[in-house]
Amino acid sequence: MDLVAGAVGSIIRKLGELLQAEYKLQAGLLEQIESLKNELESAHAALRTVSEVPPEQLDPQVRLWAREVREASYDMEDILDTFLVDGAPADGLGKGRRLLKKMEKLFRKSKERHAIAGAIQKMKGRLQEVADRRDRYAVPVAAPAPVRTLDPRLVYMHREAAQLVGIDKTKAELMAMLLPLSSSRCPEDDVDVSASDGDKMKIVSVVGAGGLGKTTLAKAVYDELKPRYDHGAFVSVGRKPDLVQVFTSIFFHLDEQKYNAIREVKDLQLLAGELRRFLQDKRYLIVIDDVWDTKSWDTIKLAFDQKNKQSRVITTTRNRQVASSEEVYELHPLSHDSSKKLFYMRLFWGEDKCPANHPEEASQRILDKCGGVPLAIITMASLLVGKSREYWLEVCNSPGFYRGKDTNEQVDDTVWILSLSYYDLPSYLKTCLLYLSVYPEDYEIEKHRLIWKWVAEGFIEKNAGSSSLFEQGEEYFHELINRSMIEAMEFDEGFGIIIGCRVHDMVLDLIRDISNKENFVTVSYDDGRRGTTSSSSRNVVRRLAHQNRRMTEDNPVEGSMTHLRSLVACGCDMDGWVMHSSSTLLLRVLALEQCCTPPSMDIGHLGKLLHLRYLGLRGTLVDKLPDEIGSLKLLQALDLLGTGISRLPRTVCLLTQLKYLYGDACTIVPNGFLGKVTSLEELHIHPPSEGDEYNQQQFMQDLGTHQGEIRVLDLMRFRDEFDDLSMESGLVQALGSLHKLQTLLVSSDYTKQQVAQYSWDTAALPRCLRILVFVDLRFHHVPSSINPASLPNLSRLELSVGHLDEASLRALGGLPGLTYLTLTAADWLKSSCKASVVDVVVADGFFLKLRSLRLYGWMLQLVPSEDSTSVSFNIWKGDEDVVALGFCRTSVAAPMTSSIIMPDLIDLWFYVPVRALCKSRNGSICDSLGWECLPSLHKIDAVVDSKGAYIGDVKKVEAEMRQAAKLHPNQPIINILLLNQYI
Repeated sequence: MDLVAGAVGSIIRKLGELLQAEYKLQAGLLEQIESLKNELESAHAALRTVSEVPPEQLDPQVRLWAREVREASYDMEDILDTFLVDGAPADGLGKGRRLLKKMEKLFRKSKERHAIAGAIQKMKGRLQEVADRRDRYAVPVAAPAPVRTLDPRLVYMHREAAQLVGIDKTKAELMAMLLPLSSSRCPEDDVDVSASDGDKMKIVSVVGAGGLGKTTLAKAVYDELKPRYDHGAFVSVGRKPDLVQVFTSIFFHLDEQKYNAIREVKDLQLLAGELRRFLQDKRYLIVIDDVWDTKSWDTIKLAFDQKNKQSRVITTTRNRQVASSEEVYELHPLSHDSSKKLFYMRLFWGEDKCPANHPEEASQRILDKCGGVPLAIITMASLLVGKSREYWLEVCNSPGFYRGKDTNEQVDDTVWILSLSYYDLPSYLKTCLLYLSVYPEDYEIEKHRLIWKWVAEGFIEKNAGSSSLFEQGEEYFHELINRSMIEAMEFDEGFGIIIGCRVHDMVLDLIRDISNKENFVTVSYDDGRRGTTSSSSRNVVRRLAHQNRRMTEDNPVEGSMTHLRSLVACGCDMDGWVMHSSSTLLLRVLALEQCCTPPSMDIGHLGKLLHLRYLGLRGTLVDKLPDEIGSLKLLQALDLLGTGISRLPRTVCLLTQLKYLYGDACTIVPNGFLGKVTSLEELHIHPPSEGDEYNQQQFMQDLGTHQGEIRVLDLMRFRDEFDDLSMESGLVQALGSLHKLQTLLVSSDYTKQQVAQYSWDTAALPRCLRILVFVDLRFHHVPSSINPASLPNLSRLELSVGHLDEASLRALGGLPGLTYLTLTAADWLKSSCKASVVDVVVADGFFLKLRSLRLYGWMLQLVPSEDSTSVSFNIWKGDEDVVALGFCRTSVAAPMTSSIIMPDLIDLWFYVPVRALCKSRNGSICDSLGWECLPSLHKIDAVVDSKGAYIGDVKKVEAEMRQAAKLHPNQPIINILLLNQYI
């Protein structure tokens, strides 16, 4: 009942395209198409009404009718696509005059006219049969609750609330179990974590029902304790785990660069043995999250040396048997007070009581229903945001509203709340959410790839206010986060830059169950015992997901594949697998993600998938793309990251509908590509190198002239093989034409430390720019083009500079939307740094929204004035040349109030040159750090450079920084990393 947008709505749009065609149809065919379209529009409206009613409130005949209408619509669309697939226009369907001319040519042929006339008649008869059946068993449809507008929220607010409410006590208790009594006092104590009360490694299992926050607790403890250990890893297992992938993930967390090639190893015993050897005699903290069965845990545990008393392991599980041989920390529901605090924080931005216009009694009943389960509380609060008091009372009086008394009933209550929230979603959101069932449990779902799949499936309907289908899909994505149906995955946790999502396993269970009943997605997997199973036993498979299995011809999925629209394989072994083009002619989405492929796998048949809109090979090694890919005239998204493909065939220039291209770090496009494929919105590519057929100057000229739709531009390994100005100057000039650009990423070859030679001060950076990142491209100073007036929307900035002066620091501090800033000291400019001390009063505030500040090679000091009326903001470098000059620094003074300097800063990373610091200060440095001026500070990373310093000075600086962190009201976590050798 919930899949209208991808079925009935899509066929209506295509019938509308037929009606707009200016050619002679067979007698009576125009009227038949019009009649069919009108009938479907009526059914469409009825289906929208049905989709907003929970299934238990619907008569079985209504559910049957809705399913038949939807299935008939899918079949109708397949018929139309089959007719239109041959000779589709270069621009794809829906491109005005070219489409009409294509259809006109098609309908001039007598045979095709008769065939499509018969098909339309068949469609109409199929729909009439469904309508007649419903009329014979007419049942009134219950009226749904009125649709209400969402109250906009920060996408990360509910995640923060879940971490802040009720976690301090449980975190302290779990840490006390992990650490000996002598070391559990505070993080800054210099203690030996190997001291233990027992004779073997400490393993603690966090046990509790679903939705209690086991993962959140384990992550909070991991983040706080990780600085004490040399190595750390946090990995999820899940119900049907691929243990090879689990071990591979542990290796990547421990040392990704060293173990990059280990992804090709599929021998479980070999991986376990290698991991055991690596961990031997090392101090590590590892979290094994979401373990469901004892067999998986016993296999994983073999890699840990039980005699390694200096290391710690945390597991989380719902299954007490998993924890039977370990120490157990039982996680209980939140107290009533903590539940209420969390509930109101999500609803009313931190208010501690229910507003007068909402019934207090309903609030109490709803909290009782939630049973202290954080997932239930957050989901229910997200459901009620912005709703009237009448709706609150309606929820309390709805069927199934009861109070759970034990763990099982609490889980049932949480499932009921999740279901209630699901059926409150608009139909288009339901469709997008159900699509997430194609991914395995605990999968990290990248936002952009997901949205382009939605677009390819036809789930996104463009609104007047959206400039593109992707941006409309991004609104859908954020709505699902605000509704707490998916969990935001951030670029760097806590800073609001959303790069993807995860699905809680209870939500995944819900959408898989619904998807199965609606025949929306078929999931196949290998469980190692029963072979391949399928979540759907129906004859027609429309969307197929392979998860962590070996795909061969001898274990096919049950059901007909001739109507397959989407095939997504995650973490599968493709050896022996063959895609039969005859059964996948209507395929729109093909995604092979992190799959293992044989060197000889032939993908030349891709050219026959003429309806393909999305082709993803992320993390799947492929030698090259076939020339036949040029036949995919409707292709919108092509993802090749991690494939190893170095050059694209010339035929990609025929993909004129392509909007998203993500190449590998070495992928180069053919000559003239940017001049011919002009619909790109996202481009991640290696620019041409010197000597390539695509002239560098022409590449940049094409970028500026023909790519006005680009929103994301990622130039990888920029200027890695030459030193002239052509590419850099060409890019600066091209930026003036990219008016829709929101993200610019420019990365050079880190081994050559390229210097920016062209003046970026003149760059006309687009006002809509949100993310600006330069990696290993070094500037003498902050370009004057980076300023508050020019970039009012900039939220993330990463820059390498050799000099910071008053103007540049004021410009950075005044950027109104900046939340994430990384500044790297350009060491190649040591000798050009000049002494500078400047005092500037900043009346309007300084870095007011900044949440993360990372200063690589720069020292930061906040020095309050003697009368505490202002604070001096100092950033300086402490190398030998600067010491001789008496420090090169910039100081900005501002009134000392909680709202002036970095009031939202959570994370601080900075450099400490001990020798220079001790020369500048005769006494304690504790009073010169100024962390008390940062009210939101929760995490500190200090890179202590001990080069040329005495060991006593190094230890003194360390101790005083730990003491300063301890004295801060938030007692932030502090991680100290030593560089070089002291005297």
